[in-house]
Amino acid sequence: MLFSKSYPATDQLVEYEAGRSLWQDAYSRLKKNKLAMSGLVFLIIILVLALLTPWIAPYSYEAQNLDLGATSPSAAHWMGTDIFGRDQLTRILYGSRISLMVGFIATAVALVIGVLWGTVAGFSGGKTDAFMMRFVDILYALPFAIFIILLTVVFGRSILLLFLAIGAVEWLTMARIVRGQVLALKHQEFIEAAVSMGLSRWQIMTRHLIPNILGPIIVYTTLTIPSVILLESFLSFLGLGIQPPQSSWGSLISYGVETIEEYPWLLIYPSLFLSTTLFALNFLGDGLRDAFDPRSSKD
Repeated sequence: MLFSKSYPATDQLVEYEAGRSLWQDAYSRLKKNKLAMSGLVFLIIILVLALLTPWIAPYSYEAQNLDLGATSPSAAHWMGTDIFGRDQLTRILYGSRISLMVGFIATAVALVIGVLWGTVAGFSGGKTDAFMMRFVDILYALPFAIFIILLTVVFGRSILLLFLAIGAVEWLTMARIVRGQVLALKHQEFIEAAVSMGLSRWQIMTRHLIPNILGPIIVYTTLTIPSVILLESFLSFLGLGIQPPQSSWGSLISYGVETIEEYPWLLIYPSLFLSTTLFALNFLGDGLRDAFDPRSSKD
């Protein structure tokens, strides 16, 4: 018995699912992560509040009321006042501008140095790679906090120096991550094709290598920002960070620790803002890691 095989008509249309880029696929996975999206929403709110602080702060930043002194939270002062009668909510809002600015700018400094250093080391290879990474190992052996403290003591206390000092020690891990990614890509066909076309090293690194490792770079950047904010808070806690009359969350926490027995609200509220922001950044960083690398997710 002969069996005939039927074929679809030639005029029948076949539907294909449209392809998605890496970024679209990562964003789709990120949206499914509720913790990461909650962290992103919270960070957007904090950033908007920090940007609008001069217009939404209930009181003047430096306004003092010595007759009022330290008072507990009330309808007039939602988060209480300090011993100088300054509104705590106003100081927290202005402190968010300093802490977030330190976090983002110092991370940007670390990002630029780390990405360039790691890319050059990984792509160059040989003695250049060995020398550059041994330099990184030496800096790793130095206590970061002590290094920043020495810079602050020698060159004085200023916000700009704080940005540069923190950024100058936070790039080391970024350099190692970028170098590892570059080593994995430098022998791929598209890199060899670029070399055969006569492109310069700089063109290959900026046009082909760095764009293809943006995923890990973005993920580690979101994890570096909370580390930088925490380091600034630690320095402010030691009295080596932001100086009065300016304030950051770290300096407010330091002041709150000194008066915790008498005025606990001076410690509780800035600590809540700092810890919640750090949680949000870490949730977002973990979500981005899972989005760009689905194998790291338990799902």
